[in-house]
Amino acid sequence: MADIPVIIFCGGEGTRMRGGTLTKKELVEIDGRPIIWHVMRIFSAYGYNRFILPLGHEAAQIKNYFLNYEAMSSDFTVRVGKRRRFVSFHGQESHPEWEVSLVDTGLDTDKASRVARVAPYIDADRFFLTYGDGVSDIDINALMAYHKGHGRLATITAIQPEHYQYGTMEADESGLVTKYEQYPFLPYWINAGFMVFESEALRYMEGGGEVALETGALQEMIAAEQLMLYRHRGFWRSMDTLKDAIELQQLWDDGAPWRVWD
Repeated sequence: MADIPVIIFCGGEGTRMRGGTLTKKELVEIDGRPIIWHVMRIFSAYGYNRFILPLGHEAAQIKNYFLNYEAMSSDFTVRVGKRRRFVSFHGQESHPEWEVSLVDTGLDTDKASRVARVAPYIDADRFFLTYGDGVSDIDINALMAYHKGHGRLATITAIQPEHYQYGTMEADESGLVTKYEQYPFLPYWINAGFMVFESEALRYMEGGGEVALETGALQEMIAAEQLMLYRHRGFWRSMDTLKDAIELQQLWDDGAPWRVWD
């Protein structure tokens, strides 16, 4: 189980975050750690410590973060002079050892094609796939058990979103309000990431041209009756804008509902 890789999308432009910060969206920090680090910690809490990052826009920022990971997350002593440098790191990272493969998959490559381009790094019968800006208190073990139980090629975690901006009202023909509900759950389910695919599903993502995920590969799997939905009724939140980042920081300060690790 621990050898199952986790592919995390982090190659997009992050257009809705643009203008709020020059930092790549997946590296915007919550409590001093990039949001993608929080995503990785969720999987790591369940023993999944192999990560594949398909890079695209601002790839250098992602590469620099992981190349300098120890220096950015530890105290250290540097000895310089005599044309050499020695660095001694102090303390130990609080999570298990991670293997992180950073793979250039092109600037404007569609998501499914990004997965296809990292296929040589997928050496297990199945793999996780998620987004680098969404956190949740999802039980990864329960998700995997559900996926293995139904026997199809793919599982997508879905959440029922709340209407965060407005309350809703019901009224009779005269206009008399009969019900008011603040921030109700909407009557549909949305893709929350945290997906599981059998390696056979890669055939839906490969092709000579660009292959989209949501409007391409997943549609074909639906037609082939190979896609299942896992309903998650706990916490989930994505970070698309600077406002989202501020709200996530507040949620962290109030108890971090997605912190499933010790």
